Amino acid sequence: MNIVNNSLMPLAMVNPGGVVTVMAVNAGHGLVRRLADMGLYPGVSLRVIQGHPGPLIIQVGASRLALGRGVASKVMVNTV
Repeated sequence: MNIVNNSLMPLAMVNPGGVVTVMAVNAGHGLVRRLADMGLYPGVSLRVIQGHPGPLIIQVGASRLALGRGVASKVMVNTV
């Protein structure tokens, strides 16, 4: 799948090695707050470490996080 630069897409669709910026979280207040507590909020840049199989592994700053596909599909990102 080819990803065009500067296009908004779910985090779940980003290939390993991709660097993106979080633009929005399309979820309820509880999930938005939980992700913000982990450092995922609009304006933050992150790198996708591992995509398949299993959960999405991302790096935010010095931390690595594992996100399920359902959660990752609610985080909208823009390619850097």
